[in-house]
Amino acid sequence: MHTHERILDETGIEVSDLEAAHYQAIKAIQELRQEGEDEEVDWRGWQLEVTDAAGNVLLAIPLDTAQH
Repeated sequence: MHTHERILDETGIEVSDLEAAHYQAIKAIQELRQEGEDEEVDWRGWQLEVTDAAGNVLLAIPLDTAQH
């Protein structure tokens, strides 16, 4: 059984293009990791999704990869 939990950012931010969205997403992931360092958060299976105003997913970045 797989459980899917979503934590939505109702406010979000507006960016000029997909490159700027990717940059802001990586920055948000870094901030999440810094906040969770004390708690040893397990990010396996989590991802950060970047959507447009209509809710279409433009980017999906796994939180458990070392690239951030």
